[in-house]
Amino acid sequence: MSKNKFNILTQHISNLFFFLLIILTGCSSSSTSWEEIEEEGAFLIFRRQSKIGEENYSITTNDSLIIVNSLQGENERGRISGTQAILHLNMDLTPAYYINRRITNNDTIVNYKMTTSGKEASVWEEKFDVETFNIPETFFPLHSNIPAAMEMMLYHYYFKNGKPKSINTLPRGEVSIEHTGQDIVNVNGEQEILNRYVVKGINWGGRTVWINESNQLVALVKANTQIREMIRKGYEDAMQVFIDGNVIEQINALKKYTKDHKSKQVEITALIGGDIVDGLSDNTQKDMTLLIKNGNIKAIGSRSDIEIPENAKVIDVSGKTLIPGLWDMHAHSNQVQWAPAYLAGGVTTIRDNGNEIEFATAFRDEIDLNGALGPDILLAGMTDGEGVRGNGIIRARSIDEAKEVVAKYHKNGYKQIKIYSSLEPEMVKVLSKEAHKLGLSVTGHVPGKVGNTVKAVELGMDQFSHSGLFLTVLLPDKTTGEIGRGFLQEMDVSQKQIDDAIAFLLKHKSVLDPTIALQVIRGVPRGIPIESVEPDAHRMAYELWEGKRFRFGPTKEQSKNAIKGYTKEMDIIGQFYKAGIPIVAGTDNVVPVFSLYLEIETYHKLGKLTPLEAIKTATIIPAKAMGLDAVTGTLEIGKEADIAILDKNPLIDISNIRTVSAVITNGNYYESNPLWLAADFKPRKN
Repeated sequence: MSKNKFNILTQHISNLFFFLLIILTGCSSSSTSWEEIEEEGAFLIFRRQSKIGEENYSITTNDSLIIVNSLQGENERGRISGTQAILHLNMDLTPAYYINRRITNNDTIVNYKMTTSGKEASVWEEKFDVETFNIPETFFPLHSNIPAAMEMMLYHYYFKNGKPKSINTLPRGEVSIEHTGQDIVNVNGEQEILNRYVVKGINWGGRTVWINESNQLVALVKANTQIREMIRKGYEDAMQVFIDGNVIEQINALKKYTKDHKSKQVEITALIGGDIVDGLSDNTQKDMTLLIKNGNIKAIGSRSDIEIPENAKVIDVSGKTLIPGLWDMHAHSNQVQWAPAYLAGGVTTIRDNGNEIEFATAFRDEIDLNGALGPDILLAGMTDGEGVRGNGIIRARSIDEAKEVVAKYHKNGYKQIKIYSSLEPEMVKVLSKEAHKLGLSVTGHVPGKVGNTVKAVELGMDQFSHSGLFLTVLLPDKTTGEIGRGFLQEMDVSQKQIDDAIAFLLKHKSVLDPTIALQVIRGVPRGIPIESVEPDAHRMAYELWEGKRFRFGPTKEQSKNAIKGYTKEMDIIGQFYKAGIPIVAGTDNVVPVFSLYLEIETYHKLGKLTPLEAIKTATIIPAKAMGLDAVTGTLEIGKEADIAILDKNPLIDISNIRTVSAVITNGNYYESNPLWLAADFKPRKN
């Protein structure tokens, strides 16, 4: 964003805040008389526990209506945005009108609008057609980014209607609200008891919510692929209570998934009749038997050569293809719904590239130590520098702070330190040195002040994310600021530049995580659904699909240039791969789970990798990059039985990677479709 546009947008949001302050009159009240309500308040907005904004609201009455006004302003990593919303309720709290507008530059865009007329309600969502419904007995207008003030009114409505089992939501679905416990917080030196609830039906999975004795919303923790906290102003010192409470509820949900879908583990499992792609060669071994004992591969051979023990659990996989379980090397698994979703898609190991430490370690440990359902999780600890463009709460702004960060992550069992974009060069050097001392590797972004990949390697970084950043290795004398993102759209690169970059990366054993599927999705023109490039997108949980289906997107000309750019990038990355530079597949959550398939397909289509080479970017290469190639990554005797079972062979057509019908990990067999349903995704049709 240009400096001028940044200033205009900042002023626009400031004006809206000023307007709101004018209309917000009166003092806070816990009155239960809606006829004379006059209340104002504010919620602080956090992303990964770092404050990024504020929501101010007012509740007043006008004739026979309760009027709720809300205005949010955010500065999320330098991205200035705002949201303005108005809700009208009748005196019995039934919704009459709702509008939610996104503030952008000098304009506003309507995200969601609901109007009522008689017994009908009409709903308009950005990018979707207007839908008209008969008003159900209980209902509330909801969308995944509903402001906290409007969500608070949902809870008032819930209590006034006698705590119904569920409330219909328009335009689809229903919301359920379950009381799960109480927490004590200290506010202004006094203790206060808050009721904790789990609310399902707003975002993907559930959110944890705290409500006081006046039925006011005090705090909520939600995800939808990134964790956010919204805390009533004055309660921010109790954040750790809210963080910990959300972890408890998330792990309880994971335990429920495990109870419902994990069968009793047997000592020996025999997979008979399947074809095996072992991840080592292009040869498909036909009609094979694979024996698993205590979670490890005991034997592989033709059906006639393998003796199956009498106590073995026999699974007939005739006509199917067995491949090594897949890896996602750029995950942000901020909620436990990832557990069934990843396994359903054949993903048995992930590297989480940035998360809240309390949740990330609890999620990992529940799977690793307590046998919960889910992929194996390796953690990379997000670390950033000072300033509003920083990401998350863990920062390294001094040498001592950098050392403390590394020690903290090491103590919590992290495998890597993740460098983010606002770090100073000196801090990258200290973080890398301290990490290497403790046996941790260093991955992440090339920070703007570091300049380019060559300098980042010299400062100690081992692995790199995002092709638009690490391809600065082609221009070692220039900085990211001088080059600009998408520089390959216009710039020609010589073969000598490519060869020099290859030599440098090979010398330093650098590992590259392109996240090219992210660019493919971002290149979809405005108004075109992402199903045009990601055919499984419609199967996502609705709360994800409604927000991702039509991204704001580039113009047709911008899209054309974007495609030109990432096509050139993939040609270079393909050359990197052929030269022996480790390329690992990762999604960065763009389309949960399915983007891993798109990443692999793009390596084959644009990077000119063979199907086996493309599969290796999500199997043995990441296993080796994380020091686990002796344990997993291929189907070999003695290795862990991390296996994706496909209906069709991906060596024949790489898109067959999408035909996962079952998975085995940690000695357990799961069919995919029940797990898709558990994660609120649509099952795959055979």
